[in-house]
Amino acid sequence: MNKPRHILGISGGKDSAALAIYLNDTYPHFNFEYYFCDTGKELDETYQLVSNLESYLGKTIKKLDNPEIESTGDDPFDFYYKSFRGYLPSPQARWCTALMKLKPFEKFVNGEPTVSYVGIRGDEEREGYISRENNIQSIFPFRKNIWSNDVMTKFFHPENQKAVLDFFQNYHKGTNLDRIFSILEEPITFDKNFKAETEKILKRKVNSALDLGIPEFNRTVFDFLQTTDYALALEEDYALLDNEDVLVREDIFRILRESGVGVPEYYEKIEFEVDGKKGEYARSRSGCYFCFFQQKIEWVWLYEQHPALFEKAMTYENEDELFTWMANETLKELIQPQRIKEIKLGHIQRSNKKESKSSPYLLDILEGTERDGCNTCFL
Repeated sequence: MNKPRHILGISGGKDSAALAIYLNDTYPHFNFEYYFCDTGKELDETYQLVSNLESYLGKTIKKLDNPEIESTGDDPFDFYYKSFRGYLPSPQARWCTALMKLKPFEKFVNGEPTVSYVGIRGDEEREGYISRENNIQSIFPFRKNIWSNDVMTKFFHPENQKAVLDFFQNYHKGTNLDRIFSILEEPITFDKNFKAETEKILKRKVNSALDLGIPEFNRTVFDFLQTTDYALALEEDYALLDNEDVLVREDIFRILRESGVGVPEYYEKIEFEVDGKKGEYARSRSGCYFCFFQQKIEWVWLYEQHPALFEKAMTYENEDELFTWMANETLKELIQPQRIKEIKLGHIQRSNKKESKSSPYLLDILEGTERDGCNTCFL
């Protein structure tokens, strides 16, 4: 029986790096494959992180390349930027993600059964990238629920209720089994017109079942997967089934520091002062230095901390064609002294409000727009 490949993409961000370290240390018997999609527009700290990881893991992180692009002498971003005739990527047209991240990844997998590990943390409320290719299955080791939403949808679909209950009976008895029956009996529809309600009920079912035992739930799902064409159906057992670790932001930074791999410098907060008020800023993400998902305070950070890169980012904007990194504002407008002052004061005000209500960590505040960003780039 063929075994699936176990692969992990290194984005250059803190979470994917920490995941690689965690899995390497916790499951040394796995033959993990690591890859990196280089856009050619990463910060130097990103390349340093990849190098540090290679040293720690004792493995090469494969750089996914494209001979067609290399023959032109352009880096990947410039190659596609020219092919789109100067049309910049945006939240509405993420050709950068599709062509520089997902396409090389799926070519790397080459149709083989694959388990892809994603570094979404246990303190995050979001779903990671799920491939449209049937041979690729996503796993989330940092979360209480390691399974992807597509697996949970199939697992809790009413048409599979009887089979799933039979599998649960291998791990639950008595009162717990009665509770499982009640969870499965709760009505749920997968009608697209009721998507929000469906997701709410599905999440409740998953959490209720997990509360009765994480290993028991995982083993039930794994047994169910043996009846499907998911990649893990090719495994006789799976070590992560008994893992009850849930890792959050604090754990990520601890792993990076204790391993010696280190935290990329762009995550480290820098103090600034405007009108006698003090604030702090940093970069909240990996990915291209000119990523359009950046907050405006991050653009100011780039301008002040990496002025040469900011200048390069400006050269891509075409005001006549309205090809700009941000809607309704060019980089030239953003760096006017009065505008920088407004952005910094606004950032201080928002940070103080959020800090008083929730996390004391600046990076929790800065990372707000990451939730709406590209998981593939920023993990």
